[in-house]
Amino acid sequence: MSGLFALLDDVAALVRITAASLDDVAGAAGRAGAKAAGVVVDDAAVTPRYVQGLKPERELSIIRRIAVGSLRNKLLIILPVALLLSQFAPWLLTPILMLGGLYLCYEGAEKIWEALSGHGHAPEEKDEQAAADPAAHEKKVVSGAVRTDFILSAEIMVIALNEVAAEAFVARAIILAVVAVAITILVYGVVALIVKMDDAGLALARRGTGAVAAFGRGMVRAMPVVLSVLSVVGIAAMLWVGGHILLVGTDELGFVVLYEIVHHVEVLVHDATGALGGFLGWLTNTIGSAILGIVVGAAVVAVLHLIPWRRRATEDRTDSATGAA
Repeated sequence: MSGLFALLDDVAALVRITAASLDDVAGAAGRAGAKAAGVVVDDAAVTPRYVQGLKPERELSIIRRIAVGSLRNKLLIILPVALLLSQFAPWLLTPILMLGGLYLCYEGAEKIWEALSGHGHAPEEKDEQAAADPAAHEKKVVSGAVRTDFILSAEIMVIALNEVAAEAFVARAIILAVVAVAITILVYGVVALIVKMDDAGLALARRGTGAVAAFGRGMVRAMPVVLSVLSVVGIAAMLWVGGHILLVGTDELGFVVLYEIVHHVEVLVHDATGALGGFLGWLTNTIGSAILGIVVGAAVVAVLHLIPWRRRATEDRTDSATGAA
């Protein structure tokens, strides 16, 4: 009988240790996720623009496919690679992350170039492509969204990894997996709510009365503006995040001039603006990062559009749009 009680004591002790470990993991995951909050907001702002123009009944399906792709990126590619690199070649993390930042700068700058030059796909052209081959169009949309999400997810995971670098290897893996799942659910849950708000407004307008119906009609009218604003915010977020990755990366690699300039201006603004110092200092850093993102992205766009095959593709697209008009 004493042996049974001893065994029960051991089991109880093991349960307490396990519960404490789970609390530690949850706390560390929460801290790591909070550190990446800025990029999470960017990810949520970038994604809605990919479902603009799609049929309403396909929006949730597309978001689900993007979310699955995002989770696959985080758990099957980014997490194992980040853990292995942090264990055996931590010096490679920064250069790899900077390549992702360079891609974000390029994508954001190209969207601006297409808007200013008129060389992007016109809405009518997108509608024609979607009508001609809906499956191929949706696949292209999902592929582009998952590709952009990969870069943002990589930064989220690396930021989280830096926060728990002192933990044991297994604990790091568990914490990062928790962060990956939680952030993916959060981001794409918010995105789903955003893109379906017009449907919710339409339902309120049809089924409600008085103020409720008026509120629903207001939601329907407001959503195109909200999605357009989010599209602009998404482009700005790509430039900011990409520029910030490059800014911090160059500093870590020993080229400190750019980071010191931005940081010096940030400190000056912080110290000179009193109670708003924290926010305005952050805004200064954000603007500095975005400026770097625009400059670097514009340079990449200019180089790529000088490449013969890329120039021909652009000219063909322009000729096609002109002929259609």
